[in-house]
Amino acid sequence: MSTDPFVAAADLAAELDAARGAIAAAPGAAGLVLLDVRWRLGDATGRERHRAGHLPGAVFVDLDAELSAPPSPAAGRHPLPAPADLQRAARRWGVRAGSRAVAYDDAGGAAAARAWWVLRWAGFEDVRLLDGGLAAWRAAGLPLEAGDVVPAPGDVVLGPGGALPVVDAEGAAALPGRGVLLDVRAAERYRGEVEPVDPRAGHVPGARNLPPGSLVDADGLLLAPGELRARLAAAGVAPGVPVAASCGSGVFASLAVAQLAAAGVDAALWPGSWSQWSADPDRPVATGPTP
Repeated sequence: MSTDPFVAAADLAAELDAARGAIAAAPGAAGLVLLDVRWRLGDATGRERHRAGHLPGAVFVDLDAELSAPPSPAAGRHPLPAPADLQRAARRWGVRAGSRAVAYDDAGGAAAARAWWVLRWAGFEDVRLLDGGLAAWRAAGLPLEAGDVVPAPGDVVLGPGGALPVVDAEGAAALPGRGVLLDVRAAERYRGEVEPVDPRAGHVPGARNLPPGSLVDADGLLLAPGELRARLAAAGVAPGVPVAASCGSGVFASLAVAQLAAAGVDAALWPGSWSQWSADPDRPVATGPTP
């Protein structure tokens, strides 16, 4: 996996200008594809927010419909999409053989990271995340456009999945003790004090909590490498130790996988995460602040 999944807003703006010039010189050539993954749990206004203002040329990506399969208690709230369905979606986004893609969102990066992760999982390697998302783009004074974006269909061929590692519920449960299972949900959900979405409150026994925002600065930008590694070390992540990331349904965990990759750590994703685990009443649940 690339150790640098992120791109800064200024660098992306320069890359976008260069890509436009290249396509103008060679019409029909594969270029830079911007993926606007506006999604928030319980909020169906992503497409409207995209229409109101997005990066120039960015196409709207529907996380629930295009980056996930239908939910079920057995698989969780956001199962991985079928590869054939993901390929159809990617072609709708205009992704072609030789394209370069950058995903972003407006809510901390988890939704964009889901697009990054599933494309990498399906074998499409040239995809990155906008560091700081839409907020960083706006803070840099860079332009936005309004309205719908309907690109020319792409021709990308995606693989059957499996290019990035995953764990299932059994693999996640077996990881503590020989590795680290990171639970990146909010601390109060990890402790079992509240559970607004899933059937039971608490965490998988042995999982360590790394709450959202732990690996970014006050502006939502990824921490400098030294501080990033220090934060991860405090959570038990060490060289050579297997790591898997979990959350509520595998979305926020995708961002953790990207942030770990930026620190040189290849982590597996648990797609079903807590939504899968908590749906089975026979599985044990831990509460409180400790693993």
